[in-house]
Amino acid sequence: MAARVAVAGATGRMGRMLVQALLECDDLVLSGALTHAGSLQLGDDAAAFLGKASEVVLTADLVQALDTAELLIDFSTPEVTKANVAECVKRRIPMVIGTTGVDDAGRKAIASAGDSIGIVFAPNMSIGVNVALALVALAAQALPEEYDAEILEVHHRLKRDAPSGTALQMGEVIATSRGGSLADQGQMPRHGLGLRRERSIGIASMRGGDVVGDHTVLFAGPGERVEITHRSTSRMTYAKGSLCAARFLLQHSPGVFDMRAVLGLDTL
Repeated sequence: MAARVAVAGATGRMGRMLVQALLECDDLVLSGALTHAGSLQLGDDAAAFLGKASEVVLTADLVQALDTAELLIDFSTPEVTKANVAECVKRRIPMVIGTTGVDDAGRKAIASAGDSIGIVFAPNMSIGVNVALALVALAAQALPEEYDAEILEVHHRLKRDAPSGTALQMGEVIATSRGGSLADQGQMPRHGLGLRRERSIGIASMRGGDVVGDHTVLFAGPGERVEITHRSTSRMTYAKGSLCAARFLLQHSPGVFDMRAVLGLDTL
């Protein structure tokens, strides 16, 4: 029997992809669709944008959206996600969280919730980008520290947070692999005069057009450079990855996991 999944942020760009992916899925089914109180689509069928009927009505009532759900996938805002985490803990409903821009307080709330429910929390649910993260970790460990590390990320003009959560995660992977932390080594952005700081990790952000998401990590050493690039051309890759995370949670006990755990990359 298909597991029942609710979607938070169901009228957003990612939310719509998740609704579509769930309608095309055999082992997971859409059971609830949450949007904001001011949405003009409140009361509509969640799949109306596809010209289809899901028999799930868009609602701003979290309790209603979670009424029959076995799992919540949340691509909303940090403030909304915080409230959703509290309600899911109360109901013992696991969560896949792809919300970006979550602050330290929000991260602490998610970590605490992991004592009660299963959570996959990742800034990027794409299978490909998480394989790229594993490659970045390998390169950072294998290359001498004289190879300068730089990150460039490009996204559509409507993205609110910068640098992207994925770029920050790439920076943290590099710093951790080299025995440091991004908080100490990150430079975001660079401007003015001065030489590159030793052991720094530069992160540059570009915003424009409808770019779904491009990330490049550059390791530049004497006489050569290594580049690891991932480009997203469709948000469906994030939706498919989110469904993989949902299946993972339905088979696991409470805890906070990332996509490396979902994809088995921790064993590499």
